[in-house]
Amino acid sequence: MTAPLASLDIHPLRNDLYNELHSRPFQVLPTPARVTQIAVLTTPEQRRQQFHHLQSLHRRLGYPEPEQETGCFEHTFGSLRVRREMHMEFASYTFINLAASDQAPFAETGLTPLPEGWLEQLAGTVVAAFHLEIRPSANGTDGDLNYVRRHFEGLRLVGSSPQEGAARVWGTFRLHSDGFGRFMVMNRHMSDSQLGRLTQRLMEIETYRLMSLLALPVAREITPALNEMDQKLAIITQTLADNQDVDEPALLAQLTGIASRIEAFRAHTTFRFSATRAYHRLVLSRLEALREDELSGHLTLTEFMTRRLTPAVKTCESVSDRLEDLSRRVDRASDMMRTRVELAIQSQNQQLLTSMDRRSKIQLMMQHTVEGFSVVAITYYLIGLLKLGLDSVYQAGFDFNKSLVLGVAIPVVMVLVFLGVRVVHHHFIRMAKRQ
Repeated sequence: MTAPLASLDIHPLRNDLYNELHSRPFQVLPTPARVTQIAVLTTPEQRRQQFHHLQSLHRRLGYPEPEQETGCFEHTFGSLRVRREMHMEFASYTFINLAASDQAPFAETGLTPLPEGWLEQLAGTVVAAFHLEIRPSANGTDGDLNYVRRHFEGLRLVGSSPQEGAARVWGTFRLHSDGFGRFMVMNRHMSDSQLGRLTQRLMEIETYRLMSLLALPVAREITPALNEMDQKLAIITQTLADNQDVDEPALLAQLTGIASRIEAFRAHTTFRFSATRAYHRLVLSRLEALREDELSGHLTLTEFMTRRLTPAVKTCESVSDRLEDLSRRVDRASDMMRTRVELAIQSQNQQLLTSMDRRSKIQLMMQHTVEGFSVVAITYYLIGLLKLGLDSVYQAGFDFNKSLVLGVAIPVVMVLVFLGVRVVHHHFIRMAKRQ
């Protein structure tokens, strides 16, 4: 029987879209277990190096190498489970030590079963690195704060009872003497799958918390420059508002310099600030999924994050909003400056047109004067020609009064020349109007 979809046009990404929701399954963790997670910022070249590095782990432990890289890779090497997840800008490695142990918490970690020297060759920049100890709750151990504090080096604890008291979670959100952070989960009656989901959320909270804070040093770094540009822009705007005589080219140069610095800051920080907002939302969603109950005398994870992380994120958002506001203000100041320049140019053009009109009138008066002189000059030359003609006729034997004829001819010739000049003048005026 032919499949019903065989004759239809199937989108090439259909299978990928179905598999996307299953690409990062939750862990299934027994109790006890020791987990270590490391998150490293990566470049495309470092990602290729990390895949080769992962292949070398298989060779050293005597397992077949993976041939193709995937977004979420997981493999169990006896008592060691390794999980590698690729994210937009970082890769996370989760090492789970499933071997039985009677050692104290954090004496052995998820890194203990790794071959010596393998982790040191991992490419990338480490952002998050922490151990997570999973222990069963027995004989009141989870309530013995003295026991818990001994394994957190006396640092102040943050703890809660998530999932309606099914477990107790302790942490400090600080680095310890080994350079790692620490969490302890005391399992009361969680199944392996529930424990895996809880552990996954804790690891994501810690990793995304640190990733969201990457923008804070950037925000602090550019804040003094923003203060300086804000003051300069305020002075420029006040100068324009006071209608003072200003050097427009100099002010335009200052505005251009401020605008270029703002755009450089935006290009440098836009991705980082946007990522901070995204990571912060992920942290809040993971905290909400914990459904925490308070442990007497201790901040819950949600309270700690709300009090410490949220202000840092708000600082980054404030700097980002300030960059956008400065950009808009520079645009408005530039518009005002361009308006002033355009008005000045229009005033100069008006003065130039007035001057040209005045010069045109003067030229017209001069033209009329020249026309009067030209009428006299043409009349003079025509009368001279007429006199030569009259002399020739008189010498031919015709008797007449030459002086009288010339005297009568002078006004007649002058009138005819004047009328001819006017006809030519009006002819050119009509030609100019038609053009």
